[in-house]
Amino acid sequence: MGRLCWRRRVLGAACLGAVLLLLWPVPRALRPESENGALGSGWLDGKKRSPLQMLYDLNKGPLSALAEVHRQRRDLLQRACSRHTRRQRLLQPQDLQHVLVDDTHGLLYCYVPKVACTNWKRVLLALNGSARGDPRSIPAHEVHAPGRLPSLADFSPAEINRRLRAYLAFLFVREPFERLASAYSNKFVRPYSSAFQQRYGTRIVRRLRPRPHPDALARGHDVRFAEFLAYLLDPRTRRDEPFNEHWERAHVLCHPCRLRYDIVGKFETLAEDATFVLGFVGLPGLRFPAPPPPAKAATTHDQAARLFQDISPFYQRRLFDLYRMDFLLFNYSTPSYLRLH
Repeated sequence: MGRLCWRRRVLGAACLGAVLLLLWPVPRALRPESENGALGSGWLDGKKRSPLQMLYDLNKGPLSALAEVHRQRRDLLQRACSRHTRRQRLLQPQDLQHVLVDDTHGLLYCYVPKVACTNWKRVLLALNGSARGDPRSIPAHEVHAPGRLPSLADFSPAEINRRLRAYLAFLFVREPFERLASAYSNKFVRPYSSAFQQRYGTRIVRRLRPRPHPDALARGHDVRFAEFLAYLLDPRTRRDEPFNEHWERAHVLCHPCRLRYDIVGKFETLAEDATFVLGFVGLPGLRFPAPPPPAKAATTHDQAARLFQDISPFYQRRLFDLYRMDFLLFNYSTPSYLRLH
């Protein structure tokens, strides 16, 4: 994407009585820290650089190997957006509900479920003072409770624009089909997801299973992977309501071709990418919760391969087309276990 000093991003308001948001090319608020009076707290008095200013300063000099990786990811995302996107609809405030805001430290984080978002929310709660001590000690149900963390959707267009100009924005993504396999296993296989199975599993069984057993109709506890994929590909699913966030595409949740992200982290390199992000916060004692060990990551790949082996090439191709943009935008290769030809 080149040097951050000329990066541009903003949201503007549209007409017809409803607030609509659209990116327009206006200068990014990257100035000497003593002049940068956008938002936040400690870094506005000129005594402390904002995370965005720190990243800008980092990019002015020779880059470390990791910083170069992130520069390349930004450039690749920009090129992919230019190549693969054309006309796009206007963004509305509710489109930004996945972009969480930390006003104290000048951060915007777009969370993608099944990509370590629980731990990132723990970190944000620790950063804003809502939770004390080790982020890992915060229970998951508290992390995901509504209203615990503000999102961009909570603000007016003018306030959204100010934060987009001045804050460091980041997201984390994951190989799309491994994320999909993880969502299926977590929500439809594990016994503690009974509420989720009740809502979505019963719907899938009722719609797609011939002569279902009454227990399956009532509980939705035994959805097969093929049925889950058929549900995703069924036109009625997205016609009736948006995809659930656990299997919605990352580019739909985070709009990376409309909002400019300074850091694109990946689940596959979670430990080093999380350390890179937190290095701009200026709190040496804060540690990201330990990611899964490499052996578990390999198991995730094997799990996806095992689940897809019984899916016909026809449905593999249709599903790949559905998630194609995530593969393209975030530079993921076509999985070797697919039979697309």
